[in-house]
Amino acid sequence: MQVLDHTDKRIDTNLLVVTHLSQLLTYITGFGGLIVPLILWLTQKDKVKDMDIHGKSVVNFQLTLLLIAIVSIPAILLFGLGILSLIFVGIVGFIVPIVNAVKASNGENPSYFCTIRFIG
Repeated sequence: MQVLDHTDKRIDTNLLVVTHLSQLLTYITGFGGLIVPLILWLTQKDKVKDMDIHGKSVVNFQLTLLLIAIVSIPAILLFGLGILSLIFVGIVGFIVPIVNAVKASNGENPSYFCTIRFIG
């Protein structure tokens, strides 16, 4: 669905949904869950309404998950709790993008909880 608003940015909810769902590429191919949304955000943020908000949220979420996963690996050896963190990253990294894709299709803003804001 593409409609022009008063700022000449098109409202493309399908592209916003694809941006959120592209995070799942990591589960399918092993990579791309950060790169593809980053490319979509950087190329479309000035053309698609709300892409800046959604893109920043997705990139911040993916960077947060990556940081937690990196910290979890030595935590396995030190405390054994790193396994729980990696399981948490795996489950949350799969479910939250789907929930936010549904929100994007309904025209709502994304909600990625406990995300570090690397990109303001």
